Amino acid sequence: MAFEERIVVVGASAGGISSLKALVAGLPAGFPGALFVVLHIPPDSVSTLPAILSSAGPLPATHARDGETIQPGRIYVAPPDHHLLIDDDRVGVKKGPKENRFRPSVDALFRSAAYSAGPRVIGVVLSGALDDGTSGLWTVKRLCGIAIVQRPEEAAFDSMPLSALKQVAIDYSVAAAEIGPLVAKLATSPLSETPEVAVDEQNRLKTEVSIAGNGDAFPKGIMGMGDLTPFTCPECHGVLVTLAEGGMDRFRCHTGHAYTASALLAGVMQAIGEGYYKVMRALEEATMLLDHMGRHFVDDNQPETAELFFNKAREASQRSRWLHDATLAHEHVSGDNLRNAARQQ
Repeated sequence: MAFEERIVVVGASAGGISSLKALVAGLPAGFPGALFVVLHIPPDSVSTLPAILSSAGPLPATHARDGETIQPGRIYVAPPDHHLLIDDDRVGVKKGPKENRFRPSVDALFRSAAYSAGPRVIGVVLSGALDDGTSGLWTVKRLCGIAIVQRPEEAAFDSMPLSALKQVAIDYSVAAAEIGPLVAKLATSPLSETPEVAVDEQNRLKTEVSIAGNGDAFPKGIMGMGDLTPFTCPECHGVLVTLAEGGMDRFRCHTGHAYTASALLAGVMQAIGEGYYKVMRALEEATMLLDHMGRHFVDDNQPETAELFFNKAREASQRSRWLHDATLAHEHVSGDNLRNAARQQ
C-alpha cells in the first residue's frame, strides 16, 4: 500500500545540527508524516545524528536502510557516503555519483521526493555553505510541494538559505524553532493540485533520480538533455552538459557527477591546488634525479657532462621554488567567499 502522508525532506550542512535539533524539538509526538534528513558529513566519519535527533524531540530517528517501507512518525537520516532517496513508499540508500561534491546530496533527496510524492512534499533548507538544496527545492515547488527555509540571519551559515530564497519561490522563511510547528500544521492542510509537467521535463527528472541511485548517466541519455559545455568534471574529467532549471544553470557529466555553478567553481579551484602540488612534486623528483645522475658522471670523471646535469637540476629547483610560492598563494575561491567579499566592500 502506498505511503499517502506528507513527506518532509530536510537539508543542512555547516552549522546544521543545532538547526535540526530545534526543528525536531517542535514536532508533535503524533506527527502523521515522515521526515528525511541529509546533513553533509565526511564520508569516513561515524554519524551519531540519529541519536542526537532522537534525544532532541519526540520522534525516533534512525539511519535509513535501503528498501525499507516508509513509516509515519519516523525520522530517516542519510548514512555517511550514501544518497538518501525516496522511491514511492520505500526508502533508497544508494551510492550513486556525488552531487555538488557531496554524497549524500540534499538536491538528490529533494528531487526524488518531488518525483515520487509531488504535492505531498514539504522541503526544508537549513544552515549550510554553498547552495546544495536550491535545485532540489526548486523541483519540489515545480511539482507543487511546499518550500521552507531557515531565516538566513538566524542560520549559523546563511549561504544555503540565501541561495534558495534567491532562486526559488519560497513559501515560508522562519526561525528553525518555528519550522517544526509549521510543518505539523502543514501536514494536515489540503494538498495542492497535481501539476502539469511537460513530458521531456518529467523524463529528465526521472533520469536524474535514477542517476542518483545507480549512475549510468551516459546510457540513460544525459548527454542529450542539455547543451555541451567547454567545462570538464573536476571529479572524473568527463565533459559537462548544461541543465537549465528556472533561472539557474546546473551541470552534469556523462558519468553522473552534478554541480551548480558555485559548486563547480569550488571543485575547479580545488583541482588547481591539487595540480600545483603534483607538478611541484614532479619538479622536486626531477631535481633529485638530475643531481643523482650528475654525481655519477662526476664519479666517471666526466665533469663537463656532470655540470650540464647539475645546471638542469638547479633550473628544476628554481621552478619548483616558484611553484611552491604560487601554491601557497593559491586561493580556494567559491561563490560563497566571493559574495561575502563583495558584501564587505
